[in-house]
Amino acid sequence: MLGLGNDILTDDAVGLLAARALRERFGGTVDVVEAGESGLSLLDHVEGYDRVLILDAVVSGQVEVGTVLEFGMDDLGSPVAPSPHFTGMPEMWALGRRLKLQLPQEIRILALEVARPFVFGESLSEEVAPALPAFIQAASDILREWDERPRA
Repeated sequence: MLGLGNDILTDDAVGLLAARALRERFGGTVDVVEAGESGLSLLDHVEGYDRVLILDAVVSGQVEVGTVLEFGMDDLGSPVAPSPHFTGMPEMWALGRRLKLQLPQEIRILALEVARPFVFGESLSEEVAPALPAFIQAASDILREWDERPRA
């Protein structure tokens, strides 16, 4: 499991906070990685795994703050990085495939719609904080489902 975010940017920390809670729940049965990086550096964290659950904040503007969204890599669309200095998950995934890296067969992305991902602060906004338990539970449900299902 890969928790993404920055824990000094208020709501952007939800992926990290969820990962920390899930590390406590799942002990040594799940590899839990916290990362403040994005783009190509994420390849190092996903390479070699069969399945990866990514936890992150999102601002889609399409749903209410506090809504848990789930995506697969196919939902993210085609790579559209404006330059090699900025890459997101689609670009990371495409490059990993091109380099023939051992990428996961299954990547699921859970994102929590947040209000203030770019404001400095060490606590979640009052709109997002109550949604953190549901975000953690959704991730926990996926991890339990994977634990019960044989690997491909």
